[in-house]
Amino acid sequence: MDLTSQIIYLFVIAIPVSCIAWTVTHEEIFREPREYCQKISRTATSIWKRKFFYLFTCEYCFSHYVSLLFIIIGQYQLLYAGWRGYLVSFFAVVWVANWYMSLFGFLRQSLKVEKIEATIMDIDLQHLEEKLDNKVEEADSNLPS
Repeated sequence: MDLTSQIIYLFVIAIPVSCIAWTVTHEEIFREPREYCQKISRTATSIWKRKFFYLFTCEYCFSHYVSLLFIIIGQYQLLYAGWRGYLVSFFAVVWVANWYMSLFGFLRQSLKVEKIEATIMDIDLQHLEEKLDNKVEEADSNLPS
């Protein structure tokens, strides 16, 4: 496979890797299992048990395992043939997938901030309208009949 195709594959393979890693470690659908894993990762007596359960709560950690799965299934190798190509592709996919997740997290945070700002502006507008209505009613009541 030529280098251009390998680079395209890198950016394409990183999409489902980042999607799966983000969903498992952040989204509401996996909240209960994630909370259970967080609890075990803080309270387990064995270091191996703590580390195993921690990997389901950290998108960076979890992306390594998802990347490994996708590289094995897709037999994706980057730059070199054989085990060196798998090793390079493994770290490259993890790196690109984490860039995708960082970008998604930033965009999501920006959207939340915009939504909060819009809500605050709506509340402020409602308060101003109420004050204006009160002043209009007050002015109407002060007019001679």
